[in-house]
Amino acid sequence: MEADGFVLSAPGKVPARNLEENITVDNPLSIDWDCYGFDMIVSNGIWVGNNPMHYSLPLLLAQLLIVSLTTRAIASLLRPFRQPRVVAETLTGILLGPTVMGRLFKGYMTLLFPQRSLSILQCVANIGLLYFVFIVGLEMDMAIFRRTGRKVLSFSVAGIILPFVVSISSGHILLKILGLPPGDPALHIFLSVAFSVTAFPVLARILVELKLISSEIGRIALSSAIIIDVLAWVLLAVAIAFTGTAGGVSGPSGSGEIPPPSHLILLSGLCFVLLCIFVVRPAVAAFMRRTPPGEAMSDMDSGTLLLGVMIASLATDAIGIHSVFGAFTYGIVIPTGAHGTALIQRVEEFVTDLLLPLFFATIGFRTDFFAIYNFDDIAIGTFIFFLTAVTKVGVTILLALYFGYPLPESISLGFLMNSRGFVEFIILNVARDKDILETEAIAVMVILSLLMTATVTPVVTVAQKRLRQRVGHKRRNLQRSRPDAEVRMLACVHHGRNVPSIISLVDFSNPTQRSPVFVCAVHLVELTGRTSAMLIAHSTGDSDGSAAAGHLPLTQGSSDHIISAFEAYEQHAGGVSVQPLTVVSPYSTMHEDICFIAKDSRADIIVLPFHKLRTVDGGMEAMNTAIRTLNRNVLAHATCSVGILIDHGLAGTSSASQLPYGAGGPARRVAVLFFGGPDDREALACAWRMAENPSVALTVVRFVAYGEATADEQPHLSGPRPNHESKISLTVEVGRESWMVDEEYVSEFRLKHLGSESIVYVERAVTDSEETVAAIRGMAQERHDLYVVGRGSGASPLTAGMMDWTECGELGPIGDLLASPDFGAGSSVLVVQQCVGESSGEAAEAVPPERPWAAEQGVRQYLRSHNARRKGEFSTSWQ
Repeated sequence: MEADGFVLSAPGKVPARNLEENITVDNPLSIDWDCYGFDMIVSNGIWVGNNPMHYSLPLLLAQLLIVSLTTRAIASLLRPFRQPRVVAETLTGILLGPTVMGRLFKGYMTLLFPQRSLSILQCVANIGLLYFVFIVGLEMDMAIFRRTGRKVLSFSVAGIILPFVVSISSGHILLKILGLPPGDPALHIFLSVAFSVTAFPVLARILVELKLISSEIGRIALSSAIIIDVLAWVLLAVAIAFTGTAGGVSGPSGSGEIPPPSHLILLSGLCFVLLCIFVVRPAVAAFMRRTPPGEAMSDMDSGTLLLGVMIASLATDAIGIHSVFGAFTYGIVIPTGAHGTALIQRVEEFVTDLLLPLFFATIGFRTDFFAIYNFDDIAIGTFIFFLTAVTKVGVTILLALYFGYPLPESISLGFLMNSRGFVEFIILNVARDKDILETEAIAVMVILSLLMTATVTPVVTVAQKRLRQRVGHKRRNLQRSRPDAEVRMLACVHHGRNVPSIISLVDFSNPTQRSPVFVCAVHLVELTGRTSAMLIAHSTGDSDGSAAAGHLPLTQGSSDHIISAFEAYEQHAGGVSVQPLTVVSPYSTMHEDICFIAKDSRADIIVLPFHKLRTVDGGMEAMNTAIRTLNRNVLAHATCSVGILIDHGLAGTSSASQLPYGAGGPARRVAVLFFGGPDDREALACAWRMAENPSVALTVVRFVAYGEATADEQPHLSGPRPNHESKISLTVEVGRESWMVDEEYVSEFRLKHLGSESIVYVERAVTDSEETVAAIRGMAQERHDLYVVGRGSGASPLTAGMMDWTECGELGPIGDLLASPDFGAGSSVLVVQQCVGESSGEAAEAVPPERPWAAEQGVRQYLRSHNARRKGEFSTSWQ
């Protein structure tokens, strides 16, 4: 009712669509009249006696501030439990509404959230909702429909069709058993769609939080959720078309009801979708091409595209479909890429942090959960909700088991596909706008969805922990694989200067069609300006930034160059396949992403750049101390071998020669310093792979203590023999068993490469760490291009005490010595750590089974005889 510039409203009632029906009451005596003037927008200030809370703008600003701060506080409290933000936003509405604060403080709702302000608040919240669903549509990669495999299609269809059918059929059967009327068919459709959907935005954030976004189950869940959400929007549009408003639209002069024109709504909606696909999408693509690649879109152009959200929303609302459908459809048809991501960056933080929480808060404002009285209907809805959820989780688990996934992963996938929030809240809100569902019922459904979503993260965390315990012994390293087997390398890159050395290292490893090398190239970007970490998988041939790389507009140029370099090498070199990824996370947790990607890609070795880079004067300058902490964390948590690459111009040596050794071309000279232990064996395994490269000349130098070598081997030990050789015996720390494994592995290597002109094996006898340092410094004049050493050489008595004065302990004593500018060789260094298990049993599995001692002696006897025939061949120029 409107009179003299005032609006009269009745609290607790949903106003009708027509202005003349603005009040609907059962008892006129119970009306709480609330009057305000349309010109009461801003106050004149408290100094003239105005209360700002009586004016629309100050009240709205206060409400935005209260909701935003409360949401942030609750999200901070829930962060240790790794709950998605939607949980905090929903709890904010419940806390600030009449359920909690309204009961604790009398007059609270009247002061801060009066009934007259809720219409304005809902309008602002719905504007935020429109732009949020636009972002959701824009983030969806619709190319998933073209490359959908059998697994994704199965999970998608089973994840929405079967729960939808179960929800509708169970509702009808239950009402028939209880002798209740069947109810409004529109209600069943809306609830069934809401119960069957998977919340794509919530699922994506859960996967990022749990570091599962790049895993196989993460990709399947996310791809399936995209398809399910699109199908849900289609079902929602159909449901809206056949429902119109509750009970139809009132005819003129109150004469009867006009049935909703379902055929016109459907036809108009179909025309709208086709218009967006075949007209709007090409027009927007042409509009975006006006901005050259690599340049940021102007504010005017971005604003023009964002205006399309309001146009599309207005069009679908005029058609009779809810405005959110228009915003979602418009977001889907906008081409993905750097410019599309720039649109997201412009509105995402403002919408998700400030406006979207209002949407969830208004749900709590309209409902007092302690005043719910229709428990029979609530009980029926709750039963159908849990029956649908169990069906969805159960069928997903069964499908996952059918496709061969282990039980923990199947359980994880089942609960991930049951992630709730956002989408079903939107569907329920549409049902309320259509007067199909009561506010109390919506509140209960929201609580149920909230509880279901809150269980996803703990269940998946426990399941993944069980899975890791089951496969924890399957730790990978190069020593356990055959020298001619495929090598799977996870190469980390911080910036473009790391790329040439990584590519050179791959090239050293002799990639061929018979023994290929798979490189998972990960561009590491520090998290800045975002609330959650990201992991982006780039498609091959997509270095122009037109796909997932576009999610990083601030680092787009760097990412493009890195991806292009690896792709160019992949096309040039035979036997190399590259999968580029981008990780955006804080350095404090970045090691978790690296270790998880390595596990998921079954990497044999992780290669990390050293935190120092070489300067023009030959020195080393630290680029970022956080990178050093990252390297240490990866060394401590990796489930495969780890190598730290100190680059001193390795790329130049890689391109210097492509000719085989001895064919006239300069050789790539690689040296291995072997002291014994698992890390040194892993370094030798890495060099073993390089030894197959015809352009690599390999020198293996084994340091032994006097008294350790046999008499037959003594003539070939280089270096002066000291008088106190008896004071060093076999290393107690390493133990005889480890020494036997070293002997076996070195013997196998020598036996494999007998007669090779490009491989030299040398044994150097020293007595203590002082002689060890002197011997290594003497190698500087040989100018090797790359040294490969084990990190754990400090366990040998020949390096005892060296760790006390090392500058970078993550390199070990030998790696630190070779990387120091004082060494003077200017050679690149690869420091390798072999993966060991968390228990002695796992450590034992990390090495191959030992041969019987008799067989071991036979191999050594053969090598001694061969050495006798080749006197003088195994020597060096050390002085």
